[in-house]
Amino acid sequence: MAEHLSDAGVWLVALLAGGLLGGVFFGGLWWTVQRAAVSAVPARWFLGSLVARTTFVLAGFYAVGGGQAVRLGLCLLGFVLARAIVLRVTRPPAAVMGPPCA
Repeated sequence: MAEHLSDAGVWLVALLAGGLLGGVFFGGLWWTVQRAAVSAVPARWFLGSLVARTTFVLAGFYAVGGGQAVRLGLCLLGFVLARAIVLRVTRPPAAVMGPPCA
């Protein structure tokens, strides 16, 4: 990463990069499910998406981590936080979900 940033700056960039990677991964998964639901061959959507998303995320973790556990851990934390955000953003309205089961 950039050598002119302080440690805290590098850690913030790693956290944000993890968030971006997570947003792309889980947002891409949501998009894939939407497309595969109306596709004649949904397996192609799921397989192609899985390969593309996993390749992108692994390359991103490799680039951001740079062999340092702290940066890799912060990147992973950002990834997990992005999952929570994508789940909240893509949640269907309560009226669509129906009443809760007893």
